[in-house]
Amino acid sequence: MPFSQEIMDVVIPDTFVEPKVTFTGTEDPKAHLTAFHTQMMLVGGSDVVRCKLFMSTLLGTTMDWFISLLDGHVTSFPQLTKLFKAQYIANRAPPSISYDLFDIRQYLGESLKEFLHRFKAQVVRLNLKDETMIMHAFRKGIVPGPFSESLIRNRPKTFTEIRRRAVAYIAAKGELNEKRTCVVPTRPRALGRPQPLRVHEASTEKKTLAKPQPYQPRKPPTRGRERENMPPRHDFVVELKDLIVIPNIAERLKIPPPHDRQEAQAQQERPVQVPPSVWSPDTQLSGAGAPAR
Repeated sequence: MPFSQEIMDVVIPDTFVEPKVTFTGTEDPKAHLTAFHTQMMLVGGSDVVRCKLFMSTLLGTTMDWFISLLDGHVTSFPQLTKLFKAQYIANRAPPSISYDLFDIRQYLGESLKEFLHRFKAQVVRLNLKDETMIMHAFRKGIVPGPFSESLIRNRPKTFTEIRRRAVAYIAAKGELNEKRTCVVPTRPRALGRPQPLRVHEASTEKKTLAKPQPYQPRKPPTRGRERENMPPRHDFVVELKDLIVIPNIAERLKIPPPHDRQEAQAQQERPVQVPPSVWSPDTQLSGAGAPAR
């Protein structure tokens, strides 16, 4: 084993919990060491204990590298840390500079909440303290919209104020979206008006049978207007051209009142007396029309 005899003789107590971080050879070695130190601060332990627990975080090819070290080569945890960094130095992330903050831009369709979390993580990663540069980078990276316009009209003084206003804007926008998606109830109808049955209610409700109606024969259809209250019909026995020359023809053709209707009907049955001045044998010989018999 690469550990010295002094490290091999130390027994790890059962109270120690193995670290939950792992390293497969593709991660950043500095980030792995930081996570390992954080967990070891909670449980404590000497450098000898840390050497043995650090070995349990190596997986795959990293464990093959550790076993390939010379026997008894590792005598302390700082020495093991130095060997580990040198072996995986190619996996280290390039050092960040403050101007990398301006590369953080809000994507199309990304919410303000997601962009704010990503921007704050980059600020923490770069360990920036310049408030003016942080605020300028945030205004440059945010997409045009109501919130960016509010930052232009009322410029904040600190990045903390930007976060406070962003949180209030996110909460208000979420409440408005909830209002838009809620279902508006319909106004109840009047109590006196019967409510229409729904489909499932109409199908489940018992159908009432109609009472049998007595048979009524169908009346034959009447042609034209009914002739019950129509005035009496007058049949003329003379032609119209002969009636024109009859004196007082308009008075004779008037409909008699109802009480004289029988007398008028009797007069109608009598033939019309044509004066001799209207018709004579001479007029018939001369070609004048004679009354119809």
